[in-house]
Amino acid sequence: MVDLTAEDLPLSADFESVYRVGSADAVAEWEQFSTILGLGFDAAGRLYLLDGTDMRAAGRVVVVDASGRHVRNFGRPGEGPGEFQRGTELVVWRDGSTLVADIAGYHVFAAGGAFERRVRETGGFGVVTRRGLRRERTGYQAVVVRDGRYIRRVDMSLEEVQGRMLVEAWNPRAPTEAPPIVDFEDVLNTVGEEWGFEPEVLFDALPTGGVAFSDSSAYAIKLTDASGSISRILRRPLRPMAVTEGMKREERERRLEEERIRQATAIEGDPPPQVLTMINRYLEAQTAAVENMRFYPDLPVVAALRVTWEGNLWVERSTEAGSSEPGAIDVLTPDGHYIGTFPAGRIEMPGAFGPDGLVAFLEADEFGVPVITVRRLTQKVR
Repeated sequence: MVDLTAEDLPLSADFESVYRVGSADAVAEWEQFSTILGLGFDAAGRLYLLDGTDMRAAGRVVVVDASGRHVRNFGRPGEGPGEFQRGTELVVWRDGSTLVADIAGYHVFAAGGAFERRVRETGGFGVVTRRGLRRERTGYQAVVVRDGRYIRRVDMSLEEVQGRMLVEAWNPRAPTEAPPIVDFEDVLNTVGEEWGFEPEVLFDALPTGGVAFSDSSAYAIKLTDASGSISRILRRPLRPMAVTEGMKREERERRLEEERIRQATAIEGDPPPQVLTMINRYLEAQTAAVENMRFYPDLPVVAALRVTWEGNLWVERSTEAGSSEPGAIDVLTPDGHYIGTFPAGRIEMPGAFGPDGLVAFLEADEFGVPVITVRRLTQKVR
């Protein structure tokens, strides 16, 4: 256990600008982005961008070099090898090989962009449901992913997903056994209670093969070795913010709006009337669960957690619910030294960390077109 200071040491967010790509005024076709669904760097400083054809599906991967010059595109919409039906996430490994998570599997591409294989899920009708993929940092074609309150290391070098549990995070609610599904009424019973401000399992992969994660309302960052054993816990004496009635009301309204948007695109094609009735009943049950959601008493201190290319930790702290301002970001070393804090509102959490201090920030211009700004961090905070 390492107890860190409660007093913030302000850090400057005045970083060197390296390049900027994407704009409504872009002349080159490659730079006309629709929606960026994922981004990541390789060891040469090349930036990979997963660009979507709409808000739900990827259409291509765009690669630029360390100076922002276009290198190549690969991938396209479709149902064939290396084509995306509904690509949602991108993983970039050190050597430039990549993985795109799609609804029907994971597409793996070689460093030059050539399609290598599709990796299939082994359960759940083969549909990809994993979210928040992080690249494994020790050189293997593997990812680290959250699965409920578990963190798993998943091998992507074979034809089928091979995973093993790395961490079982603390669960604020007693786990319940899923009921057996025999008919549609059993499916409705799987719609459980909705909770607001539940502590998420926030995590990222460490260069040593372990992970850093947060699983409670407190400021307690847990670090593991490659086997998943906790080797260190970094704490700051910062108290969680109490949840007010106004915060509950705003959170319920936000979640209902998310549910409305999700349901607006949930039904595709023209399903038979009986199937449509079942789908609508299920969606109604999900909406009712949000309307009757319960709340935890405190807002978790930690809102986001990332690990830099060199292995330092960036820990974003929560702001009051409903605030659009980014929270303060603490920079810690994995051995338990506090470097300092970027004050609230000064800097967003980067979308990707790269070598030599490169970081990519995802923004939007005045027309809502994605813009990616790459900057170089000072040595102190890398």
